[in-house]
Amino acid sequence: MPITTLIHSGKIIDGTGNPYFYGDIALENGKISAIEPPGSIPRDNIGEIVDAASHIVCPGFIDIQSHSIVPLMRDGRCLSKITQGITTEIMGEAWTPAPVGGSNNLSRSLPKNWRERARNWHRFGNWLDAMIEAGVSPNVGSFLGAGTLRAHAMGMRMGEPTPEEMKTMHRIMAESMEDGAFGPSYALIYPPDTYTSTDEIVEICKTAARYGGIYITHIRSEADKLLEALDEAIEIGQRANIPVEIYHLKAVAERNYPKIHRVIERINQVRAEGLDITADMYPYPASGTGLSTVLPTWVAADGKFFDNLRDPDIRAKIVSEVRNRHGEIPRRPDQIAPVAFKKPENQQYIGKRLSEIAEMRDQDWIEATIDLLLSENQRIFTIYHTMSEDNVRLQLQLPWIKVSTDAGGVDPEWAAAEGPLHPRSYGTYPRVLGHYVRDEKLMPLEEAILKMTSSVANRLSLWDRGRLQPGCWADVVVFDPDTIADRSTFDDTHQLSIGIRDVLVNGVRVLKNSEHTGATPGMFVKGPGA
Repeated sequence: MPITTLIHSGKIIDGTGNPYFYGDIALENGKISAIEPPGSIPRDNIGEIVDAASHIVCPGFIDIQSHSIVPLMRDGRCLSKITQGITTEIMGEAWTPAPVGGSNNLSRSLPKNWRERARNWHRFGNWLDAMIEAGVSPNVGSFLGAGTLRAHAMGMRMGEPTPEEMKTMHRIMAESMEDGAFGPSYALIYPPDTYTSTDEIVEICKTAARYGGIYITHIRSEADKLLEALDEAIEIGQRANIPVEIYHLKAVAERNYPKIHRVIERINQVRAEGLDITADMYPYPASGTGLSTVLPTWVAADGKFFDNLRDPDIRAKIVSEVRNRHGEIPRRPDQIAPVAFKKPENQQYIGKRLSEIAEMRDQDWIEATIDLLLSENQRIFTIYHTMSEDNVRLQLQLPWIKVSTDAGGVDPEWAAAEGPLHPRSYGTYPRVLGHYVRDEKLMPLEEAILKMTSSVANRLSLWDRGRLQPGCWADVVVFDPDTIADRSTFDDTHQLSIGIRDVLVNGVRVLKNSEHTGATPGMFVKGPGA
């Protein structure tokens, strides 16, 4: 078969941690067919020639914590991710749009033009097949959102599942693994996941383990009970005999910053004892999630979150509990910045901290939080400035850390009209490569790329991705090491990164000279149980 694309004269970093070397890469039928010394591959009858002189050529980045489910339904180009060099989006934290059935109703969060087709997504794999049919630029894969799993069997009810409900969850977990899920994903600070006991998670993980899956988790606390939450994740891995991946490892609130050293010691210890536990992170000292997480998780039980906020007696109980609670989300309103306001009357609060908003409203900050949630009738995406830059730098250098975004892929032209986002949507990978590697010299370029490519692929058993080797799928990034940089900031979110010149997905150029080509060659990548 003739060579379809030749990438020549680049400085190749193959994703495995090996030192760079110069060479030419030949692509055929979507895969890498050869890697040879510069100038040794004849250029006759080649469809496309890419000059990579003075550029780095590396594998496409794999985002193990993507939130692009809904954004990809809206815009399959995934612009803010492709311009970061991300070629594979792994989704599913807590929630997936399938399987639909049981007590899991069709999600209203889906775009209207997708809701009708989604009614028939009774298997986990149906929605990913639909993504590919519609056309997406990156490859897509997913964990089974455990919130979806539990909601299918139990709705939003608190408490233990009945034997019949547990049987339903085991069946759905097994079917999802056969469809290509990488394992169950629990986000244990969000309802209904937070209502799940350790024993229940262990039982579900045992089913996933039979198919070679992994347990991926937003642990139950990243603040005052961080160490206890880590111990729970370790216990689940040990009891279920399953590898463990921790989403966006961090220590939240200044009083907890020193705990990261004990976290690292504990993970190193259990790894030495034989438990396969690793983690990922985004390179920012602030997190992003709903303003609703300030409130106790029981408020959302039985799907009555907003009804409970409207009840005066329950509201008084909520205010009292938040005021007296020491913990999971820091109580300092000056660190909390709600940004995703939809109502015109609330636009004045964008860019302000919750303490300022409460003062503007002449309210206690907890009362203001409840009233804003009721006004918006949505969770209100919020930036929490509660992390340590020193910890970010320390964690990035750990051998078992991977890079992830915890964000969706958007186009600034339409996203800007909907309010600010966390800059990780636009800048995660270029920030590591530009700021931390080139400018701060925190680690070698080869090591950083390893954390974005083969380390992630290995975690997911994607042995033919995440590395530049003959026989692997041609997910390739060409970038300028001197100019690569993130431009998105907390004050000015909607700025695409710079320095990534070309991106190929399955051998097809989706970014050419830093412009999206409109191509949608993405495939459904599947876990080992498929």
